[in-house]
Formats: sequence, C-alpha cells, structure tokens
Amino acid sequence: MTYNTPRFGHISMRHAPWLKAVIASRLAQLVIAAIAGALAGLIVFAVSRITGRNLFLITGCVSGIIAVVVLQFYRRAAHLTEVKVTIPQFSELTFIVNNESRWVAWQLFIETVTRVAIQPLDDQQGLLREAMTSLYGLFATTRDILKSSRPSIPAPGSQTVEHFAVTMLNWELRPFLSRWHPRLRQFEHEHPDSPEDAWPEALACRGELRQTQEHLRRYALGFARLAGVREPEGMMAQSGGLNDHI
Repeated sequence: MTYNTPRFGHISMRHAPWLKAVIASRLAQLVIAAIAGALAGLIVFAVSRITGRNLFLITGCVSGIIAVVVLQFYRRAAHLTEVKVTIPQFSELTFIVNNESRWVAWQLFIETVTRVAIQPLDDQQGLLREAMTSLYGLFATTRDILKSSRPSIPAPGSQTVEHFAVTMLNWELRPFLSRWHPRLRQFEHEHPDSPEDAWPEALACRGELRQTQEHLRRYALGFARLAGVREPEGMMAQSGGLNDHI
C-alpha cells in the first residue's frame, strides 16, 4: 500500500495566481527603485563635479524648487484662508485660519447660537435669571473649548480665533455679568418671594442685555465666517424657535 506524504511549505504557482501577482509587483517596484537610485546617483555625481558659479546657480535653483514645493504642500495640507471679520469693538480684523482653527470656530458658533442668552428678550418676556445663567454657561464653555485646543500661531498682520473668542469674553460677557449678576442675586436674596418685575433695576438690566445680545450675535456671525459656514443667518433664525440650550 502506498501513502502520499503531504508536502508542507510548498505552494504551486498554478494554484496561487495571487502569489505571482505579488511577486511581479514587488519585482517591478524593486526595478523602478533601482533605476531611480541610479539616476539620483548620476545626478549627485554630476553635481559634485561642478564648481564655481555653476555650483551656486544649481544649488540656488534646487533650494528654490524645494521651498516652493514645501510651501505649496503646507498650504494644501493646512488649507490656509484669509477671512475678514467686523466686530463691535473694532472696525475690521483679518484672520488666517486653517482646518484646526475652523473646527474651534465651528464649536464656538454652535455654542453661541444655541443659547437662550442671545435670543431677543422683551421687557415683559423671559427671565433675567435664565438669561444670565445662559451667559455664564457660554462663558464657561468658551473657556473650556479654548483650553482644550492648541494655540494658533498668528500670521503677520492677522489675529487668531482664540483672540476673537477671548475678546468676546472680556469685552462682552465679563462686563455685563460683573455689573448685573451681583445686583440680581442681591435682590433675589433680599426678596425671595418677589417676581423679577419687582426688581427696580430690571428694565435697565434688560436694556443692557439686549445690547449685549446684539453684540453676541455679531460675534456668532464672526465665528461662522471663520468656520466657513454658509448662510449662518438662516441657522441662527432656525435656532431661535427651538432654542432650549441654557
């Protein structure tokens, strides 16, 4: 009786066409790499034999080509864009934004437009306490977003998204909250059963709140421009009717 001993480690080319394709592909890669290496060696050898003015000329050309290629690659990878934004305290600011800056601006735009704080609050509608709580939430969230993101390197003559956000905090939110929140809290403490309308400074607070809200809406539009949002006004109008984000 004859036994056929199995042959391990042997694969017939006839039964494995994929193996032939892999070997051919790798062989082609090796041949191309060898040819490219040979050409590079010939170029280096030829350049090494050049002296004097021609050497400096070739070196300068190569350096210029490398610089242009690197710059184009960097711009393509970063998608740098120049954006001009007008905000209440300044006439116009210029920003150079990349993908990371756009992402930060998008987060800040969403956090701003989905807040109760930027929705119109008439004299007889809404609660000042709710609006102030929302403003405090916007302040804290904005600060957290900035802390979790890497600082941008400003281009000459331009600003950064972080600068824009900090300006909103220090020029809009902080002054309003520092002025009115302690007064409202004192009234609530002294008159726990009284409605807000009984607060003598309620109308003055609402008037300044409306001005702050208008400024915040302009900051939101600025964040939208920096993020590349299309038709942000429409998004802000839609968020007004569905806004329950404190």
